[in-house]
Order: sequence, then C-alpha cells, then structure tokens
Amino acid sequence: MTPILTVLAMLAFAANSLLCRMALRGGAIDPASFTTVRLASGAATLMALSCVLPSNATGTKSWSWYAAATLFLYAAAFSFAYVSLSAGTGALLLFGAVQVTMLLAAMRQGERLGTWQWAGFVAAVVGIVYLVLPGLSAPSPAGAALMATAGVAWGLYSVRGRGAADPLGQTRRNFVLTIPMVAVLALAWLPRLEVTRRGAVLAVISGAVTSGLGYVLWYRALRGLSGVTASLVQLATPVLAALGGIVFLAEPLSGRLAVSSALVLGGIGLAVVTRPAAGA
Repeated sequence: MTPILTVLAMLAFAANSLLCRMALRGGAIDPASFTTVRLASGAATLMALSCVLPSNATGTKSWSWYAAATLFLYAAAFSFAYVSLSAGTGALLLFGAVQVTMLLAAMRQGERLGTWQWAGFVAAVVGIVYLVLPGLSAPSPAGAALMATAGVAWGLYSVRGRGAADPLGQTRRNFVLTIPMVAVLALAWLPRLEVTRRGAVLAVISGAVTSGLGYVLWYRALRGLSGVTASLVQLATPVLAALGGIVFLAEPLSGRLAVSSALVLGGIGLAVVTRPAAGA
C-alpha cells in the first residue's frame, strides 16, 4: 500500500506545482491571498472529510503548533518566492533545501545511504539539475532566502509526519491551526490583495485537493517509508510537474525532459530498491 500512496502523493505535489504556476505566474492572485485561500480551503475540506470518516486512531488527539507553523511557513514562503524566481532556480533551491533537511534528520536518527543509494541519489540530483538548467538564473537574495526557507519548512513538516498515527486527523489539525496565521498575513498584506475569480478557483483546488488531501496521503505514506526514501522520492515532483505541463498545458516534449526523467526516476528506483549501508 505504501508505494501506491507515495505515487499518489507525488502526483498531488506535481499537480500542486502546476496550480501554483497557473495562479501566481499568471498574476491571477497575489501570494498572500493564494496562501490564505489555499490553507483555509484545505482546512475546510479536511474538517468536512473528518465528519464523514471519523478517526479510528486511539490516544491523544494532539494539536501541534510546531507542525502548523512549518506548514504555514512553507506555504507562505513558497508563494512569495515563486513570483520572484525563475521556475528552474526555484525548483533547485526548494528541493535542495528539502533534501538537505530530510537527509540530515534521517542520518541523525541513524539511517545511512549505501553505495548504490548514493549512486541513485546523485543520478536523480543530476537529472533535476539537467531538467531545470535552461531556466536557471541568478536569484534575488530575498527570493532565494524565501524558497530555501520553504524547503527547510517542508522538510521539517515531512519529518514530523513520520510519527503521525492518524494522518487525516493530524493533517486536519495542522491546517486548522494555520488559520490565525494566514489571517495575520492577509491583514498585513491587505492594501495589496489582488484576487481574480480564476485565481481564487485555482487556490481552492490547490488547498482542498492537491494540498489538503495530498498531504493526508503523504502523512499516510510516510509511516511506511524510511527517512532517506521519503527524502529521495520527492525529487520526482519536478519531473512529474513537467510531464503534467505537457498533458494539461500543451507544453512541448523535449529530449531534455526525456533524459532528465530517466535519470531522476531511474536514480530514485535504484536508491529505493537497494539496501542501506550495513549498520544503518
């Protein structure tokens, strides 16, 4: 079940990337409004779903301000960084920060990469760099700092999720706790709010489906993944997003995408199927 949940979560992440691109790069909505609508709609959807699917988990239903803060920090920093960075530079900074954060956390817990896992990891990273290379440009310091912050926050949120006994309930509580945070953000950004109907719809879909439901799937998948594997599989997201751009946005299929897809997906496959280093 874990492989299926992982694939579904990665598809949700890739779809979320496309929705963010359509909303933020198209100027249909400002970053603060996108973050607010995204998290609020995610909270509403998960609250409704929790009424239909009550939790069977036992024990304390914990409310974690830490997890909520990392979720909010990721969503807000990502939205504001997205409008000031090229797509290639943003992807490289985001997933670089995610990898460093999650690999360090895994190693701190005693996990180690074996030789073939390192080979797979390097192949996947090379594939990502090759994919985004044409879009790389010198980033603004503020944009780079925001995207790196988003990557670290998402990495910490994912690490936290590995211990979630109740993925739906915990994700719902995390989203609900972000509401006062996005309220403060929206008030602070009030003079510059700009929301079109198209932007609002894209933000709602992002929050309710690809974020809210997608993050439940991710928290559920994390229960069956090692920290190293959870880190590596996320490198598939830029490739899946690029493939989604071909299918849904009529973007051209290039030889670069084909080569990078083979490197990334092949590298992830090699890293996942091989055993970790002895003593890990």
